[in-house]
Amino acid sequence: MSKSNLIPQHTLSAQTFLGSFIQTLKDIFVDKGVLLMLIIAPIIYGFFYPWPYSAEVVNHVPVGIIDHDNSALSRTIVHYSSASPQIDVETFHNEQAAKTAIWSGAIAGYMIIPSGLEQQVLSGKAASVSVLGNGGYFILNRNVQLGFLQAVSTVSAGIEVKKNVAQGAYSPTAAKNTQAVPLQIIPLYNQTQGYGAYVVPAVAILILQQTLLMATAMLIGTWYEERRHATSIRGWLGRITGLSLLSFLIGCFYYGWMFELHDYPRGQNMLGSLLFLALFCPTVATLGCVLGLWFRQRERSLQILIFSSLPIFFLSGYPWPANQLPEVLQVIRWLVPTTPGLNTSVQLNQMGASITQVATGFYVLAGLWVFYFILLLLFRWRMQDARPIKDVTVENRKA
Repeated sequence: MSKSNLIPQHTLSAQTFLGSFIQTLKDIFVDKGVLLMLIIAPIIYGFFYPWPYSAEVVNHVPVGIIDHDNSALSRTIVHYSSASPQIDVETFHNEQAAKTAIWSGAIAGYMIIPSGLEQQVLSGKAASVSVLGNGGYFILNRNVQLGFLQAVSTVSAGIEVKKNVAQGAYSPTAAKNTQAVPLQIIPLYNQTQGYGAYVVPAVAILILQQTLLMATAMLIGTWYEERRHATSIRGWLGRITGLSLLSFLIGCFYYGWMFELHDYPRGQNMLGSLLFLALFCPTVATLGCVLGLWFRQRERSLQILIFSSLPIFFLSGYPWPANQLPEVLQVIRWLVPTTPGLNTSVQLNQMGASITQVATGFYVLAGLWVFYFILLLLFRWRMQDARPIKDVTVENRKA
């Protein structure tokens, strides 16, 4: 009797690429935890994560004004501030009341109009108002500053025009001269300048990575506990392909539906985006296989990986400039697929970059896949090398 006849048929099929690929898909849909993590959770995230940012631009931030001047000029400033869509103005009698309102969260900042402001302006002296915002909440603080800045700038420009006209200047010419070099701000790639359009496309790739990592590590941990983790190189490639295929489809769901539903910038280079997913998903799946063999337990992958999302996001260089990170972290961050992945995805899908322009991201992902696969083979070799010794020990004990 040949050796192949002594090995169960399902074990032989699991050693082939196609057999391992099919078996992986079967195990995913049978395992409710893996199915939840790999397919259901990313879809749920796609529905609910962008929802809080649906307003895109923050408007009507509550603010306060303390008017110590009580003049026609100060009332004009209050009027223009109240007309700004970015802020909702409430007047306070003193600064202590405004501070109390900030501490309670009733307002996000306030402006102080000093006594004698109009007199200083009319006499040609330097005059200023003070704007104080809650720096602990930078988005609201930005709106407080911009809302008051626009109001005060408009009033200042009007005063400058009146002064020039009084000196004999023609009114339209005086209005143009208030800004010698006109500034025109044109936002690219995020025309609404919305926070959701900035953060969601990048976080979607992070969600894709983390759910695939955890699902893969869970599945490999289950196979290890059931002593089904060992397979051939072709078998590992089949497993990686099966896991990557489902994650690739989720990525297509993000690119083709979620960004469309919320009207985020999208589809600028769809072919490049699909090629990115075709490389990104196998890279992440291979890393998940390595981590699954390292953890060796199903639950441990969740216990460790679930806390890694926020550090990985900051290490990617997307929310914070990478060159401002400590030098050690600037090196470590390149071991994670999202470091090249986040920016490459955004540049392709949101900004319309060509594949040539983001080739570095593709090269890094390809290098990471090779690195992870070599680690996977080392784990495989080490486990196969250690297994016969264990089997011999068990047989000796039985004897």
